[in-house]
Amino acid sequence: MVFGKTQTFKTQALGYQNKLVQMKRIFYLSTCDTCKRILNSWNTEGIYLQDIKTEPITPAQLDDMITHAGSADALFSKRARKYKELGLKNRKLSDSEIRQLILSEYTFLKRPVLLFDGQIFIGNSPKVVKDATDAIA
Repeated sequence: MVFGKTQTFKTQALGYQNKLVQMKRIFYLSTCDTCKRILNSWNTEGIYLQDIKTEPITPAQLDDMITHAGSADALFSKRARKYKELGLKNRKLSDSEIRQLILSEYTFLKRPVLLFDGQIFIGNSPKVVKDATDAIA
């Protein structure tokens, strides 16, 4: 997945039914002003809101998101404070390393992440937010 783009997934092509993708779920951070602004603009009725600070992402949830996003990098926030603190800018991180970083520190997840009717919307770029808004309208 190219950053900032919307990607649609066909679970049958993967050879199994993916429960997470069939769900309507938003992964967000309740202390993030950008997430709050976006959530206030969306119709979230019938969508499960998972505050990743109080309800951490499970390894299975993250694996499903990575599968559907095409890579862990598509979900990885390079704006997180810890990204700079840990000196990650000068390193080439593998998907496995990114996965571990996201699981160990919720701020590494690019947010919000919306899973809705077989589609995934990652991040807060204007195009992604508009596409997500259109999808859940």
